Amino acid sequence: MHWAYEIAKRIILTDPDLETYTLASGISPSGTVHMGNFREVVTTHFVAQALKAMGKNVRFIFSWDDYDRLRKIPSNIDVAFSEHIGKPYSEVPNPFGEGTWAAHFENEFETSLETFNIHPEFIYQHKEYSSGRYLPSIVRALKKRKEIYDILMEFKTNEPSREERDAFYPVTVYCKTCGKDHVHIDLFSEEALTLTYHCRCGVKGTEKLDSILLKLNWKVDWAMRWSVEGVKFEPGGRDHSSENGSFAASKVIADSIFDYKAPLYTSYEFITQKGLHKKMSSSSGQVLKAEDLLDVYPPEVVLFLFARHRPESAFHIGLDDDVIKNHAEFARVLTAYQDGSLYDPIMKQVVDLTASDVTMPMVSFNQIAGLLPLISFRTDLLASILSDQGIAVQSEELEGVCSRVKNWIQKWNPDKEFKVNADKDVAYFLTLPDDVKRQVQLFRSSIATGADPMHSVYEICRQEDKKKMKSAQKTLFQSIYMLILRKKNGPRLPLLLSAVGKNRFMALLTF
Repeated sequence: MHWAYEIAKRIILTDPDLETYTLASGISPSGTVHMGNFREVVTTHFVAQALKAMGKNVRFIFSWDDYDRLRKIPSNIDVAFSEHIGKPYSEVPNPFGEGTWAAHFENEFETSLETFNIHPEFIYQHKEYSSGRYLPSIVRALKKRKEIYDILMEFKTNEPSREERDAFYPVTVYCKTCGKDHVHIDLFSEEALTLTYHCRCGVKGTEKLDSILLKLNWKVDWAMRWSVEGVKFEPGGRDHSSENGSFAASKVIADSIFDYKAPLYTSYEFITQKGLHKKMSSSSGQVLKAEDLLDVYPPEVVLFLFARHRPESAFHIGLDDDVIKNHAEFARVLTAYQDGSLYDPIMKQVVDLTASDVTMPMVSFNQIAGLLPLISFRTDLLASILSDQGIAVQSEELEGVCSRVKNWIQKWNPDKEFKVNADKDVAYFLTLPDDVKRQVQLFRSSIATGADPMHSVYEICRQEDKKKMKSAQKTLFQSIYMLILRKKNGPRLPLLLSAVGKNRFMALLTF
């Protein structure tokens, strides 16, 4: 059983009689939302899909933690924005134009989720806190602040102190004057429900809780939201999932302070970009975005890559030849799924979750990747070549594949930009063994008669010893590609012949 269905089954067993199951995920809009963050939301998405497949009603919420403080400035943003550190993301100006920091990065990610057909209910924490919806929970947390302190200290290595306990408040207050969280709480009145405070900027006062800009601190906030929303499942990154991590502490706080049983939880591993060997971080500014993957993959292939890995399994995303391999693997699995020859039950569920309604493309990414550079990335000329080979492709499909191929080659793999040799490569031809030279000449003669190039290679290399025959075929194919492209491989020979043109093709093989 696929991991998403396993989790869905456990959720149902835990609460078998619920009318609707609320699943959650969420992140802070600290910068460009990257594919490591995407694992958070797509994990919940797959579990939601599995629950729906089991006939259950699902509410999938995604919380934007945009009332968190700005902690650091990503490397791709002007350092002048450091003046806003300490303000909530929802109150920091947009570094790229109108609006706010939070709205910019939220809109960017929400737009990419639509491309993946992922449609959670978005909850914006700055709105929730401002509305007063959480006020009863905040009052409860403040009244039980010493109990919360005791719980948090159980998950720390340093010793608790009476002074620290007496001065502990599980909330952050934003100053109304400077907008930052440089506020120290002096006193909380349980009877009057007021806070007495002073800010580093010089402001001080006593105000009712419902007029103060405040939020619960992270581990308390997380537990509170589970209880308010009735969350039954939420994933979390490895950094939250250790024995003394955020989830462990929030689980106890949920039970002891908010009288709520923590949701079923699964930890997910970090994703790295191949070659970088470190987790992605929005606040660093150096990330792989959804748009980067959608430049080289259709949405269903990206979903396929995530669905086939269990959440607790780390994996890296490469934009090198891995793109070719992943396209080929997806095509192989989808073909088998559609013709009924896919017998792996887990892989069947992977396709159910990611591509059950996807039509198998008429042309492959791999096929086009070897051909398009030879014709200067001209989609119209490619359509004509494919038509000559009896391959009819809808223009929208062809343009999509061509766009992804062009992006993959020009942005990430310029060495893949094959070019037809300007002149025949006499020096290389002279290095070939005599029998291979003879085979090349036979191949050229066969092409001159109009024979199919693939069939010609097989006929020229035919012999009873199958192992030797395959070796001879490989050598001849490589020799032809080297003489035409100065590469050991390339597009299928019929397409290459059509792209290069028969006269030029034969001229490059004439010695």
